[in-house]
Amino acid sequence: MAKGLFKLYWFAALCTFAIWFFSFMWGGWPALWTVIVLTLLEVTFSADNAIVNSKVLITLSPFWQTLFLTVGIVIAVFAIRFIMPIFIVVLGSGLSFSEVLNLSLNDPAKYAEHLHHAEPAISAFGGTFLLMIALSFFIDHKKVTHCLRWLERHLCKLGRYDNFTTFAMLIAAIIIYSTVGHEHQSTVLIASICAMALHSGLGLLDTMFDKDKAESGKLKAGMAAFAAFIYLQILDSSFSLDGVIGAFAITNSVILIMAGLGAGAVWVRSMTVHMVKAKALDTYVFLEHGAHWAIGFLGAIMLFKLYGFKPPEWFVGSLGLIFIIFAILWSKYYSSRPVKAES
Repeated sequence: MAKGLFKLYWFAALCTFAIWFFSFMWGGWPALWTVIVLTLLEVTFSADNAIVNSKVLITLSPFWQTLFLTVGIVIAVFAIRFIMPIFIVVLGSGLSFSEVLNLSLNDPAKYAEHLHHAEPAISAFGGTFLLMIALSFFIDHKKVTHCLRWLERHLCKLGRYDNFTTFAMLIAAIIIYSTVGHEHQSTVLIASICAMALHSGLGLLDTMFDKDKAESGKLKAGMAAFAAFIYLQILDSSFSLDGVIGAFAITNSVILIMAGLGAGAVWVRSMTVHMVKAKALDTYVFLEHGAHWAIGFLGAIMLFKLYGFKPPEWFVGSLGLIFIIFAILWSKYYSSRPVKAES
């Protein structure tokens, strides 16, 4: 058991201790403590992300699973948690990439200010994308296992109607456009539509490149695996961008934020592989349900931020953990019942 855990988590542990060591050398005990807090917040905040990731990762070939842990880590740490926020500031501020990069390294307070100005677009895009993921899971008339039966059984029936999820989110986007602050209306609407287009486009790619998987039962490879790999990176970005903004409430240092969130991202990737190896989704039948409820509430919170509702990061992360813990406990109870069939 211990040997198996070491094999799964040695890389995450090594990276974390290296990051913490260099953080201490760079800024002493205050920097180390900040990075530790950010690492713990990222792991807590992204536990549901790891569960959903494992659902996709289990369908990939060993080669693509390895890419998820190697190339995917580089994308998660540098591209998503460092480069992407810079591009967002570039789009929102009109500054050049080099100017924003200079701000992020030499004037983090000004950079944080620009990033906060972009928060409405980030919240609208991330909230819409995450809600579509959650709704697509629950609004599925083929789904027969339900965690919260009294609610999920009604939601799954809506899946009989084509494009109901997209229709619901379009209505939500119109309502948000009509009620949000006038200065953010166009930005929020465009961001929401882009999120819906991206979610639908990823679904089309999956259908195009994976049309034979259901019949063959083979693991994804080639373009089908590439499409799933891109989906995992986009899902990770939807979680992390909001976390990057929240991290500025703890520190204005971009270096420390990237270090702390990056260390957390490595653990989340290792947790994903652990769940695949342990077949956690088979053992805990409602674990995926709990993760999607957590994702749905996270998406809703991101949209509520457009109206000034900004709960602390620890609260949002704790809420996600509560859903997952409930799903684990309910799965154990469900599996121990004499009659397991669901009418």
